[in-house]
Amino acid sequence: MNSSRICIVGPLPPPSGGMANQCKQLSALLQQDGHQVGIVQVNAPYPFTWIENIRGLRAISRLVPYIYRLWSATGKTDLLHVMANSGWSWHLYAFPAVWIAKIRGVPVLIHYHGGEAEAFFKKSFDFIKPTMRAANTVVVPSDFLQLVFQKFGISATVVPNIVNIDRFSPKKKDVDGFHIIVTRNLEAVYDIKTALKAFKIVRERIPDARMTIAGSGPLLKDLQAYSEELYVSDSVSFTGLIENEKMQDLYQTADLMINPSLADNMPISILEALASGVPVVSTNVGGVPFLVENGKTALLVDPASPIAMADAVIRLSEDHDLAKRLSARGIERAKDFSWEKIRIRWVAIYDSMLADPFHKPS
Repeated sequence: MNSSRICIVGPLPPPSGGMANQCKQLSALLQQDGHQVGIVQVNAPYPFTWIENIRGLRAISRLVPYIYRLWSATGKTDLLHVMANSGWSWHLYAFPAVWIAKIRGVPVLIHYHGGEAEAFFKKSFDFIKPTMRAANTVVVPSDFLQLVFQKFGISATVVPNIVNIDRFSPKKKDVDGFHIIVTRNLEAVYDIKTALKAFKIVRERIPDARMTIAGSGPLLKDLQAYSEELYVSDSVSFTGLIENEKMQDLYQTADLMINPSLADNMPISILEALASGVPVVSTNVGGVPFLVENGKTALLVDPASPIAMADAVIRLSEDHDLAKRLSARGIERAKDFSWEKIRIRWVAIYDSMLADPFHKPS
């Protein structure tokens, strides 16, 4: 692939969510490969902080400059790469990006993330479908989402998310106690309450167990209060937002990572744990079973099942051979998501789009 001008439309940290980190990481890696990469940020800061508290004005104050930046960017790029998600994110950001690219004759790629895609499609697909059809290429990060798209007659190519193998190395530090970490934002879909319930059970079996919950979100006060209700607050730490560059420090202190989410696609947090050699206990929702195999690279349990989650944690704390096997296999599995492997797929897609800009997905 020769040097090209690529514009990526997507979020950037902060906050350090999965899609924001992927947007930042992909743009940097493409630049390292010699491409000119621009970013149209969908979560750019508001011009005045007080606007955040006024719902209608908040949307307008972000949307108007966003449309201007899109129009300007599409006039000086070879290809538009749109990172898309469900809900209002699709309507406000992906929809105008695709159609502005079409108006300006620029090949456009929809790179769709989000474990709740099927519910969103069932509700709004009549509106979504024309925009999907307008894109030259549709890309998803997992086989799970590819199957969802197939149900709705949309052909999508799988290009997995990227994990920085060099950053998330499997070196460990000695720490006291059995350290469990949760690295998801504090939102209802990630069901941190079930992880806290499971931790209460674990504490009865492992008195020196402690939990670190690394993430920000609207449920912080509720979860802190809930940990007090469960009488585990003395062993639970809420760190708030940790920048992605510093996450490895947390993984290196962990004995185990819990992913308690109710819906998911391809969690970057699981990839980071695998690359760090940290055994994973996760719910078996969405794309997670496509990412890890139960008993081989992780232990999977049903969602909203604190007893099953606690049993899996306790099992790994007692079965050291199993924990070591999961750690070793996880490290190998994470290598499948290195830039060395994923780069080949992006090059093929970009080359195809630039060679045939009028191609449309079937």
